[in-house]
Amino acid sequence: MLKILRRSLLVLLACLPFTAHAAATPQQLVQSTTDQVLGELTSKREQFKQDPEAFYQALDGILGPVIDFDGFARGVMTVRYSRQASPEQMQAFQTSFKRSLVKFYGSALLEYDNQQIRMLPPVASREPDRASVNMEVVGRSGAIYPLTYTLEQKGGAWKVRNVIINGINIGKLFRDQFAESMRSNGNDLDKVIATWGDAVARAQEAADVTAGQQ
Repeated sequence: MLKILRRSLLVLLACLPFTAHAAATPQQLVQSTTDQVLGELTSKREQFKQDPEAFYQALDGILGPVIDFDGFARGVMTVRYSRQASPEQMQAFQTSFKRSLVKFYGSALLEYDNQQIRMLPPVASREPDRASVNMEVVGRSGAIYPLTYTLEQKGGAWKVRNVIINGINIGKLFRDQFAESMRSNGNDLDKVIATWGDAVARAQEAADVTAGQQ
């Protein structure tokens, strides 16, 4: 099931916009970028497989402008812990959080094998500065894996804030993992930040268990 989850995760990367163009709707940004990202991957697949670090660096440049890593990281840390963190600790966690997401999604994207991706009709939002985009990944066996990611307008541009993949809320998954790491490390924030990569690995395992129960 973890492999299924990771293959579902690749769609997030495939659908993230290269630029946060305020005039485009979230649906348009997703649709127009899918072909661009997958085209880049296809043309450099062997190069990236041989040098994953180069791939992660390329993705870092793509994702930086379109994911609200600051808001995402603060949401994972929650107000309870973020308000006691120093600016230096907050920056360190944001940096670690960003890299862990890029590697997590990047490794999933490298597994892309021409699965069918379907864009679903747009969903009306009651809040003009928030939007949801729904998609489906159709596996080779015909199984369908839903994906929803939410965007918010920040500084006049759409940015990704959370993702729900096959029923698994990634933001909540990481938030629960952060809280568990704080408990198991005696509320030592520096230690939790330093070992966040390990926490993400545990979150992946938790996601696998959750997916297997569905």
